[in-house]
Amino acid sequence: MSEPLTNLETSVYQYLLDFTAENTYQPSIRDIGARFKIKSTKTVSDLLQSLTRKGYIERDPARSRGVRLLGFAGAINTQPVPFYGKINSTEPALTPENREGFITVDRRFLPSNDTFMLRAKGEAMVGRGINDGDYLLVDPSGKPAERDIVAVRMGNDATIRTYTRKNGSVVLQPANISEKDIVLEPGADFHVLGIVCGVFRPFCDNPPMPRATLTS
Repeated sequence: MSEPLTNLETSVYQYLLDFTAENTYQPSIRDIGARFKIKSTKTVSDLLQSLTRKGYIERDPARSRGVRLLGFAGAINTQPVPFYGKINSTEPALTPENREGFITVDRRFLPSNDTFMLRAKGEAMVGRGINDGDYLLVDPSGKPAERDIVAVRMGNDATIRTYTRKNGSVVLQPANISEKDIVLEPGADFHVLGIVCGVFRPFCDNPPMPRATLTS
């Protein structure tokens, strides 16, 4: 196992990753010093040398930006997916001011360009593999079919359930025997936000993201 990074080394390494992904080139020693309020270029150089020794980067000391991030592929074939921390009670339910940020996802897992992400709250869908706190990829482009898992806005609330239809009504079924069906009669105030097309369950959530007002 490689030698662990210090807190400052971790911050500098993450800055290198984020800066390079955003700008397509590495920050200079002076950029790093300015970001972390380090006046000495030697101190910054020593930090980079430590990251090199611990196996996170390779350096060309003859160049100011001579850093290669080992394993970094420039986020090829990925796409930022908007993460919403709040659902509006009126249409549109998802608006830019409710967007908490973006989560980068491999494009192979995205059925459409307008796929977005919410976070589950509650245990109503544990029987279908969705736990409290899971991140959910939602595809708003598809038309829900029988037994699809959907995210639905209902009045001021939103929920995640299994989609079914009975006698002209939409029935949202839980996957937990302690929860009851939600029957939506014709004319009810609801909107299917999309079909859940993926579940991401982090065992480490750092930094934490705000939880969406989505109940399951």
